[in-house]
This record gives sequence, C-alpha cells and structure tokens, in this order.
Amino acid sequence: MPRTARCAVGGLVYHVLNRGSGRLQVFRKPGDFLAFVDLMIEAKEHAQIEVFGYCVMSNHWHMVVRPRRDRDLAGYFSWLTNTHVKRYRAHYRRTSGHLYQGRYKSFAVEEDGYLLTLLRYVEANPLRAKLVARAEDWAWSSLSPQAVRDGLVEVVRPKLAPWPRDAKWHEAVNAPLEAARLDLLRRSVVRGTPFGLPEWVGQLIADAGMESTVRSRGRPRQLTTDE
Repeated sequence: MPRTARCAVGGLVYHVLNRGSGRLQVFRKPGDFLAFVDLMIEAKEHAQIEVFGYCVMSNHWHMVVRPRRDRDLAGYFSWLTNTHVKRYRAHYRRTSGHLYQGRYKSFAVEEDGYLLTLLRYVEANPLRAKLVARAEDWAWSSLSPQAVRDGLVEVVRPKLAPWPRDAKWHEAVNAPLEAARLDLLRRSVVRGTPFGLPEWVGQLIADAGMESTVRSRGRPRQLTTDE
C-alpha cells in the first residue's frame, strides 16, 4: 500500500517527536546533545519554522514548532533527522541498523491552554524521569539557561518564538501536571491525534482527512514517565 501524505498544515502548532530504535541511547555524551542542538538551528535554513520549545533526552526528543507553510514541517524534520543519522553513523562508524524507530511523529496542537500544557510536559521530561531535581537543570531543553552543566561549552540555543513565558513559568513546569490533562496528552501521542478541545480536534480531523487517527486500533502502547 502506498504511504499516505503527512498532514501538516502551515500555521498550526505541532508536537513533534522521535525515539531511538529499540529504546537505543542515541545521545551518549554532551557532544552528542550539542551536535543535535546545532542541527536544530541549521535545519531552519531549509524551512520556515518557529520553535516554541524542545527537550532532547538520551533516547528520544520532543519539539514544539509552527511551520509557516504546508511543506515546511516535512522540510525541517526530514533534513534534521536524515542529517543527524548520517553524521551519527560517521562519528560512531556505525554502518548498519536503524538509529530511529521510524519517521518522526507529529500531532497538531490547539494554542492557548493546550499549547502551554504541552510545553510544560515537554520541558518537564527530565524531571519526570528523575534525572534532575529541577527541570531547568537539564542542559538540553528550552527551559535550561545558556551554559552547559559541565562548564566547558556554551550552547547556542535555537531562537524561540515569542509566547507568554512569564516569571512563574519555571514553577509551573516543575509542578505536576493535572492527571487528566497528562493522560489526554499521552493518548494524543499514542493515537497520533491532535491535542485540543474536542470541537477543535473534530473540525481539524474533518478538514484534513485524518479520521483514521481516531479509530480504535487495539490496545495502545503504554508510555513511560520519561516520554
């Protein structure tokens, strides 16, 4: 069966993620993380895209972005992931096996409260995984300050799109998400459905022909706390 086109409408916000194949530890040392963050910046030369937030973990990453045009999401992430795989293999002299479990996944997100919930979820990833005492202590997310924790390098961060990140934002990220909202967000990831109010999701699905994302496909995979 031919692969269907990816639904990525310009002007919408998307939650985009990918994971290492078989939970492979893709990022092993600070240099691996730094190289990927550099690629995130370089990829913006290949597509018009705004970055709202991100978090790079050892075996997966999340980004929250808004492509300007319909083809910009694919243009950005295809270049990012393909280039990362090529440079990773060259660096580690790995010529066989998959680095990622598959193509990146992307889910449209309603702005306002749902976008803020998603950004809290993404930036709190290392805190939920109990890797840090505070979410901002993880050097490889949009919540972290500029300096890398080993003090040897300064990370040039991707320029973030403007949104209402106020003085209380750090406390909001470090506070637990409401269980019902967290469950809804995780179901969005498992099912591949947009994240927003039911009316907004229904209209978007109808307009984009995404009905298959809301059909039952058996028991969904359970996400772990570090995803």
